[in-house]
Formats: sequence, structure tokens, C-alpha cells
Amino acid sequence: MSTVAKPKKKPASPASIKLQPLGDRVVLEREESEAKTAGGILLPDTAKNKPARGTVISVGDGRLLDDGTRNQLQVKPGDRVVFTSYAGENFKIGDQELILMREDDILAVIED
Repeated sequence: MSTVAKPKKKPASPASIKLQPLGDRVVLEREESEAKTAGGILLPDTAKNKPARGTVISVGDGRLLDDGTRNQLQVKPGDRVVFTSYAGENFKIGDQELILMREDDILAVIED
């Protein structure tokens, strides 16, 4: 009896992965930190502060209320926001670093 080798599944490319947060959670991409001080001094990566600003990538359906309805989120994909410094869970998909956090950790929406 011969065995037929099944083709191995290729790992999904980062562009093909869609991440749908659940409930009142939001996925953000953090903005790049400043590479230079106001005085013109270049900062090494270890001295840079992680900015507490980012862009919303995707949002959940909203928090489930006691009466069974969903409370719609105030942010939407594409919004630039300010959030608390140590909010959420950092994770990486491919080369993209993302943050998964609750909507409550978002402090404000930046309007251009």
C-alpha cells in the first residue's frame, strides 16, 4: 500500500490575516516613536519612549449589556487615538506589531 503525501499548508501571509477582536476590544497599530529630540539629538532605540498614540485597525462588536443588547464602540477602523501607556497586550503578526486592548483604555480620538 502506498501512502500519498498530503501537501503541507503554507503559513498565512500577514496581508491575508484578518483579526477580528471580540466584545469591546480594539486592535491598534502603535505610531513610530520620535527618532530625534527637539534639540536635534538622535535617540537610539533603547532610549525611545513608546508612544501612547496609534491607529485603530479593527474593532469588536461591542460590550454585551445585561439586557442582551450590544453597546456600540465609539471608535472605528482608521481613527487615530491616544491610549494609556501600559494598556493592552502587544503581539506581532509578520513584521507588524499590534496591540489588543479594551475600548476603556482609549483616552481620546485625534481629529486632524
